Amino acid sequence: MSTRRAECSCGQLSATCSGEPRRIAVCHCLACKRKTGSAFGFGAWFGESDVLTSGDATEFVRVGDDGGHITNSFCPNCGATVFWRIDAIPGAIAVSAGGFADLAFPPPTASVYHESRRYPWVEIRAEPLEKRG
Repeated sequence: MSTRRAECSCGQLSATCSGEPRRIAVCHCLACKRKTGSAFGFGAWFGESDVLTSGDATEFVRVGDDGGHITNSFCPNCGATVFWRIDAIPGAIAVSAGGFADLAFPPPTASVYHESRRYPWVEIRAEPLEKRG
């Protein structure tokens, strides 16, 4: 069984994950763009029992598009979000995939709000990639 560790920018807050993620997704919603300061969010979902968090976290709860609550846990020192929970998905925790800082991390299998909120210049690819013309 593999073990991966994601951490914030200063290393104070971390999430150690056992096993493979249940789901890996990018999200193009406006809240994920604001949270990451990037073109999309990139998260890996694990069972809550497969994630051990360490360090002090500050929480920010927001209401999602469907009315559910998303609890973001971020480092009070550097501000980086390391993990979050969605009340509509009990027993699961999402970890910022970029926090693993691992170029071999598996690619996303889902792209949320892909058609409606994705920047037109963003291309999500997974290998193998068929190229034409």
